[in-house]
Amino acid sequence: MCLILFAYRTHPGYRLILAANRDEFFARPTEALAFWSDEPGILAGRDLQAGGTWFGLSGDGRFAAVTNFRDPGNISAEALSRGRIPVDYLKSGLNPQRFWTAKRGEWSRYNGFNLLAGDRQSLVWASNRTGQEQKLGPGLYGLSNHLLDTDWPKVQRGKEKLRQLLAASGPVEAEDLFTLLEDSWQPPDSELPDTGIGPVWERLLAPLFISGEDYGTRSSLVLTITEDGRALCSERTFVHEPGMVRETGRKTFELDVHQKK
Repeated sequence: MCLILFAYRTHPGYRLILAANRDEFFARPTEALAFWSDEPGILAGRDLQAGGTWFGLSGDGRFAAVTNFRDPGNISAEALSRGRIPVDYLKSGLNPQRFWTAKRGEWSRYNGFNLLAGDRQSLVWASNRTGQEQKLGPGLYGLSNHLLDTDWPKVQRGKEKLRQLLAASGPVEAEDLFTLLEDSWQPPDSELPDTGIGPVWERLLAPLFISGEDYGTRSSLVLTITEDGRALCSERTFVHEPGMVRETGRKTFELDVHQKK
């Protein structure tokens, strides 16, 4: 994923409210959100080029998502695919902190990444650019292609829009979260980060929803988990055509993630 906005234990009746966009080159083959036939119990999209995923959820209440850390000067062609990390976590049976510790020796084999991993008891953010994990308390957070809550315009804007959406205490509607993720506001150049990719790419990647000639938002995902363990996970997929973006699919899954292991 390239943008994850989430509220953890801050909205009445909800353990987690998450809205995320996956941005990718249009030519990279992908399967939409589904239960994997070769890994029973894992609900995830699939990168058909490297075999991993950007987000996954399991029936025991655990989930994981990764974002790339934008650092073009430190990219290795020999690095492992970051998409394997969520799958490894979901298959591990470990809680987020134990998983991070158990795999600590492997993190240098990946290009820069952030990991957001949760279970029924905890939520953890970690990055191999800091080498540390952080157990998160109740709050509203934003994660893109730098560290947690880095003050990039898209992160700040996304968090504020989510805060406004959650100002009411009623049920959270997936459609409202999807509408938030469609925001294509372009910040002024003076507010753009300088991550080493040049001004043209900085402009392209600055909105919440990205649409370029060869690269853009391929899918949006919404996950809500209530305090009583009802999880709703929905995905919308898109194709970008000259002058327009067309929705190509929509799936929603409901899981009970309060069951005992």
